[in-house]
Amino acid sequence: MRAKLDIAAATEEATSVLQRLIRFDTTNPPGNEAECARWAAGVLESEGIPAAVFEPAPGRGSVVARLPGTGRKRPIVLLSHLDVVPAVAADWEQDPFGGDIVDGHVWGRGALDMKNLAATWMVLLLHAKRLGLELDRDLVFVGAADEEALGTWGAKWLVENRPEISGCDYVINEGGGEGRDFSGKTVYTFQTAEKGVCWLRVTASGTAGHASMPHDDNPVVHLTEALGKLGRTRLPLHVTDTFGLFIDGLARALPEPLNQAIKLVLDENTAESILTALPDRYAANAIRAMSRNTATPTVVKAGEKTNVIPQTATAEIDCRILPGQSAETLLDEIRHALGPEGGPQDKLRFEIISTNPATESPPETPLAQAVARAVALHAPDAAVVPFLLPAATDSRFFRERGVVAYGFSPLLPGEDLASVHGKNERISIASLEFGLKVLWDVLMDVAG
Repeated sequence: MRAKLDIAAATEEATSVLQRLIRFDTTNPPGNEAECARWAAGVLESEGIPAAVFEPAPGRGSVVARLPGTGRKRPIVLLSHLDVVPAVAADWEQDPFGGDIVDGHVWGRGALDMKNLAATWMVLLLHAKRLGLELDRDLVFVGAADEEALGTWGAKWLVENRPEISGCDYVINEGGGEGRDFSGKTVYTFQTAEKGVCWLRVTASGTAGHASMPHDDNPVVHLTEALGKLGRTRLPLHVTDTFGLFIDGLARALPEPLNQAIKLVLDENTAESILTALPDRYAANAIRAMSRNTATPTVVKAGEKTNVIPQTATAEIDCRILPGQSAETLLDEIRHALGPEGGPQDKLRFEIISTNPATESPPETPLAQAVARAVALHAPDAAVVPFLLPAATDSRFFRERGVVAYGFSPLLPGEDLASVHGKNERISIASLEFGLKVLWDVLMDVAG
């Protein structure tokens, strides 16, 4: 008989743990996750769960805790991260580092990304320990530093320097699990793949001179014209395995005639008309990003003085690459979007700042089946569909070593996902409760 979770007690405890985690200002940069990691380790150690804090650089601490099982099966890593992106307090309705409860929600930076999952894993470990469960797998909790940058001082360092952490069968992390409403049908995403990152620097060259005498070789103009064109152009559509499964899952879940209409996003000629018609703009943008390489200008620098035309102007572009694509194929698409040789791109020079490939895990595994069963138990009318995350997570470091890693942090429909990396980030306590119930059953299924 499967061990039963006291969901009321677990929800109350997870809410309190999440509030405390939010109150550690772990804004990255600089991060300063070590104090938060030590607190989390202390909570777990106080109830007999061995925990350690690894600090490869001053202040950059990650916590790793292990609830031992019988060893009959290899461990499962319960992954999360402790760092958060910046928050401007003046823009928020509540203190972004206050962890306040308002209208049934816990407010604060990290409430959805990703201290909620850290709190969930901690509480599930504590309850499994208190129940004295004999599990077939070790449960390894990781609260990593530095995910919001490149993972250098967090998951990347842990995987490279602590081989016992990557010696596992499965990883469950962020990047999926959100409940979305598609015309009355609830669909939960299950992240089996994520895009790679390619950061580019583009430099436009021109002729320096006095700004009082404008000419047609101004690098600022060359650059802005190119960025404007790139920003208005969608790169070509690519149907990856995961994206095909995602659309197939939606088609099977949706009623007529939507089940046929959604398939049209697989065709370059009809995709945009379907996405434009979707009422959920967040979902439409996500589907666009799942099906194309993307190039988003984010940083522009030019000139030193108002009255001087500079010799060069530069921009940085955040690009995301689909599975099966590369930095080289991406650059070919960007150059094609900017037009033929002899045009503006002749004034441009591209260089790769940083890149890593897209990663993908097989969508059919015992863990995937456990996820489907748990969702069916707690949301019987909902569907679960494989999902390609347009962004990147720490899962990539495990996938690169052959570990199956999934993004699945369950959230009820209606959460304000636009507040992630935005203002007024918050999570409903109802979603915390739902996540605890679903993930407990997943763990008992795959590790029990």
